[in-house]
Parts: sequence; C-alpha cells; structure tokens
Amino acid sequence: MSKDVIRLTIPDVSDFAKQLRNALTDAPSHVEMLNHVARAAGYRNFQHLRSQNPPTPEIDHKRIARAARYFDSRGRWESWPTRRGVRELCLWVIWARLPAREHWSERQISALIDEHCSFHDAAQIRRSLIEMKLLTRNRDGSDYARVETPMDPHGAALLSVLAERQKAQEKPQIA
Repeated sequence: MSKDVIRLTIPDVSDFAKQLRNALTDAPSHVEMLNHVARAAGYRNFQHLRSQNPPTPEIDHKRIARAARYFDSRGRWESWPTRRGVRELCLWVIWARLPAREHWSERQISALIDEHCSFHDAAQIRRSLIEMKLLTRNRDGSDYARVETPMDPHGAALLSVLAERQKAQEKPQIA
C-alpha cells in the first residue's frame, strides 16, 4: 500500500497544540506540545518552525481600497486623508518611492515628494514621515534620509494595487 500525501495547513499551531493536548490523557505542557508538533513536522523545535514560517498578517482589503481612493490612475496622491490609518498607508507609498540610501536637502526632498503628489503639501508629508520614523533629518533640517525598514504589509498591498491600476491605465484601449 502506498502512502498518500495529505497536506495539512494549520492556521494557528498554538490552538491546534492546545486541542491536541486536551485530547490526550497524559498530556505534556503547552510548550512541550508545541515542540512535539514542530518535531513531528521536521523542525528542531517550535522556535525553529516559527523562524522558518513567520506568521503573515491578514490583509484588510477594505482598508486598502479606502486608501487607494486617494490616488489617481497614475498613482499620484490626490488629497490628504482625515483618517490616520488611511493616511499612514498613503505615506508608506511615498516612502517606498523615495530612493534608498540617499540624502537630500529640504528643497530636494520636497521636490521628490511633489513628484508623487497632486496636492503639493510636502512639508506636511515630510513631518508625517518623520513622525512615523520613516524619514530622518538633521536638527536644522538640512539633511533628510529615508530610514530603511521592512515595509508594512498593508502598505505593500496598497503599492501593488496602485501598480496594477497604473498598468491597466497604460494598456492601449482596443476599439
């Protein structure tokens, strides 16, 4: 008899281990159970499993769509959102479009920001990027630099939606 390959996807391994432990009569502790599950899956322990399979956050597509409404078909930011969460998503897009590992004067960074915005409020955007710790500046404001950090998954999803929208806009229309 051949072995059938049955794939098992467990959305929450901790909850799975708790339920399995409760089903056993002489059950180990929760942490020991997590380690047993990880070893059964071919990992050294639970920490090793987690490091090889980092949890991915669920993307809130409604939030992404809400933020995408603030951008035109070319991907330019059109207006300042009143909701902080939406505004921060929009700021991630601007951050992603700034060249990495470069330094700019205040005028240069303002010009870069204005290339990606229709409403031309570079000062507000600069301040917000600094508040989010995505941009640094000297005390006198003479030197700005993008902070290299992993991109927020929702910001990456918004950037992807805007790129798809821009590609659709650039495709020639068939008559």
